[in-house]
Amino acid sequence: MASLSLNTIKQIMRAMVDNRGFDRVLQKVEVLAATPGKVVCEMRVEEEHTNRGGTLHGGLTATLVDVISTMAIMNSERGAPGVSVDMNITYMTAAKMGEDVLITAQVLKQGRTLAFATVDLTNKATGKIIAQGRHTKHLGSS
Repeated sequence: MASLSLNTIKQIMRAMVDNRGFDRVLQKVEVLAATPGKVVCEMRVEEEHTNRGGTLHGGLTATLVDVISTMAIMNSERGAPGVSVDMNITYMTAAKMGEDVLITAQVLKQGRTLAFATVDLTNKATGKIIAQGRHTKHLGSS
């Protein structure tokens, strides 16, 4: 399967956030670029994204890792979203309210039934890494 266009990736994200479900938390995420196996997004940390300490909530970070890596997997060979098997996130520094965060998801490897992706969240202004996630998805039988 050929990779998806940037517009198609944007349409998929729009359909997700326009839904009544949990994915609405991603309303402020903007898709910047999409190439085969890679998706880059940006989000400004606003009050609705923060924890009690006023920094990017860890649960939202996990959601970003989940959803943006899934977009990268969908934008690769098989084009299937798959089902999460394993996900981990390493939190390295806080993102404060008002800061712009770049979310870069890259497919590391895709086999017959599994896809492996990594996601880096970085401070756009400083380039400092905020968090890094790894996500494994089961794609089903080919």
